[in-house]
Amino acid sequence: MRQLLPTPIDDPTDDQLLQAYAAAARPFVRFNFVSSLDGSAQLEGRSAALGSAADRRAFALQRRLADVILVGAGTVHAEGYSGPLVSEEDQQWRRDHGRSAHPVLAIVSRSLSIEPDAEVLRESPAEVLLFTTAAPDAAQRAAYPEHVQICRVPESGGGCDPEAIVQQLADRGLGFIHAEGGPRIFGQFSAANQVDSLCLSFSPRMVAGDGARIANDPREAVHEMQLNALFEEDSMLLADYRRAEVR
Repeated sequence: MRQLLPTPIDDPTDDQLLQAYAAAARPFVRFNFVSSLDGSAQLEGRSAALGSAADRRAFALQRRLADVILVGAGTVHAEGYSGPLVSEEDQQWRRDHGRSAHPVLAIVSRSLSIEPDAEVLRESPAEVLLFTTAAPDAAQRAAYPEHVQICRVPESGGGCDPEAIVQQLADRGLGFIHAEGGPRIFGQFSAANQVDSLCLSFSPRMVAGDGARIANDPREAVHEMQLNALFEEDSMLLADYRRAEVR
């Protein structure tokens, strides 16, 4: 891997990558996506198929920095998320730096479609927060495992209000939010101006087809971003764009 910007570095270490991906501001909302050159966020129905070794390395290091990993229920259903979300090496790094071994998992499910016995809940080694606009009764809440909390937020734009989600996470001390989609969640957060960083990997492939784009929301919302860092490996470009006022 090469770091092209802001300072050229051949074969950057993990520490140098972590420094590039770090952020001083809190709360800080980062989204991570991979895209083909012709704009598809999917290959054979999954985003992971567009990735590379460099993309997976950067992705793991971004998770290492996170207080919480946030993902939509649709992405959980499509791509799993059961079990540990960080490696043993990353867990040790987090302990060494005064953090919990595992980041909290936050799942956005407007209709609370994640069942109490879902594998992603049963096998999570960390606390799980379920953000929903639904109003489960006491019996429904009690059906979920003890490490799972249901967090009700207002509805906005046909989904869970992004600003309320960020505020609730920040109130819990979970200020570094690493969001992994899917496109509907990203579109809602972008429309609500709740995106501080977009880490976008450009796969050196054109795939055509009808794969989804990385953001999906009927509302147009224009937010100027600046290139914070850029890396390259085997023609895969990995960019970190940030809001100008959040560096």
